[in-house]
Amino acid sequence: MRGLLSPAGWGRHTDWAILALRLYLGGFLIWGVWDNITSTARMAEFAGFLTAIGSPMPDLAAPVSVWAQFLVGLLLIPGLVTRWAGILLAVNFLVAVVLIGTSDGIFPDVARELFGPMMCVLSGLVLATHGAGRLSVDARLGG
Repeated sequence: MRGLLSPAGWGRHTDWAILALRLYLGGFLIWGVWDNITSTARMAEFAGFLTAIGSPMPDLAAPVSVWAQFLVGLLLIPGLVTRWAGILLAVNFLVAVVLIGTSDGIFPDVARELFGPMMCVLSGLVLATHGAGRLSVDARLGG
């Protein structure tokens, strides 16, 4: 019990924390894009949103972003090529941050709109720099 209350002992649980991050984030990414994958109308709606925020080539950017998020989710859950998945996640959502941040007055509270995408950028960077931890396929493969 004393170890749980002391910050010095928290480092022993790093792998569990990274596993929780991977499972939640991976599942959320898959869930978040599933409707775009299974419905052409939802994909078109997303392309329309990208058009509204000034994305170049929104009809191409929409499926690229959706499939990137889906792939990252699939890789994060088991912890497979996690560092690369983290980079892909960070880059994909950095584009979203830039587009949302530079959209002219579309969002009344830009800081609030940027929170989710920015958390994905930062989570991607954490996973890219720290890896998947010992509770992962990467660890089993020696990566």
